[in-house]
Amino acid sequence: MSNENKNNENIKSCIILCGGKSSRMGRDKGSMIIQDKPMIKHILSTLNHQIDEVIILLNDQTRIEKYGEFINPNDYAYTLKFVEDKIKNKGPMPGIMTGLSNIKGKYSLILPCDSPYVTKNYINTIFKEIDENFDAVVPYHDPEMKLKTSEPLHSIYSRDIVETIENLINDDVLHIKGLIEKIDTKFVLIDNKKIEKKEFRNLNRPSDI
Repeated sequence: MSNENKNNENIKSCIILCGGKSSRMGRDKGSMIIQDKPMIKHILSTLNHQIDEVIILLNDQTRIEKYGEFINPNDYAYTLKFVEDKIKNKGPMPGIMTGLSNIKGKYSLILPCDSPYVTKNYINTIFKEIDENFDAVVPYHDPEMKLKTSEPLHSIYSRDIVETIENLINDDVLHIKGLIEKIDTKFVLIDNKKIEKKEFRNLNRPSDI
């Protein structure tokens, strides 16, 4: 392995999923103003000085241009890139696949754009759980129902699973928990100590704001 590849292995990446229809909210969530700034910018600020690169996944060029109007990559210490989702309107799984295909590192944290309460502590904690024997690090709430109570959109995935995701999509398996069952997954308990439940609160409807 070259020195460049070795260095890339240590890159901390984050993919922010912004390609959804936001049908329950009724408008684009990532650009919604929450506490005086677009929702996604709360996440971008939290990630600053914690990771090395951010991929913002959007579903078309119009959305990319819109986000480019209020997000300046030069405002952040990490590399920031807008990427268009390769497969439209099939949920978050294709977005994860597209994002993982574009990262420089081996592992990436996945975050939805409607989770502005994620903290620096969570980011540090979840990255420390990476284990090369596993393809994913997935937090969960209930020890008796790990998969059912897991948080797959606040998890870390290896870019090595891109082909697995592609095969599942081709078989029309679009549920992310179906992916988690297929790969080697390390589950981490949300215990309100090391990882707090409030990290996973998201804003789906106007009443959530």
